[in-house]
Amino acid sequence: QVQLVESGGGLVQPGGSLRLSCAASGTIFSIGTMGWYRQAPGKERELVATITRGGTTDYGDFVKGRLTISRDNAKNMVYLQMNSLKPDDTAVYYCNAFIVTILISNGRSFWGQGTQVTVSS
Repeated sequence: QVQLVESGGGLVQPGGSLRLSCAASGTIFSIGTMGWYRQAPGKERELVATITRGGTTDYGDFVKGRLTISRDNAKNMVYLQMNSLKPDDTAVYYCNAFIVTILISNGRSFWGQGTQVTVSS
């Protein structure tokens, strides 16, 4: 079994910062691209950022330098540092990872349960 568990969400004032973490655990053989997505009420889930195992990153158009994704391959973790947060950043943030296991030799995408981020004064 594989689990992705997010942490670090919460309530923050506009202009503030948060750091999200996601830990992958279970019978993992290898992890490919990891990423963060978000879904605001009434909206579709959208890409926030992805990072390959080698460290190549990709960001959603709205990020504009405010968010930084990173990962620790040894710990099977991915992080999202969020600065200069705006009320529009309010959403549930989901961790995603492409994981190969002994039973899933071709790998597949796994999702975490999500962590709420609320930006409000």
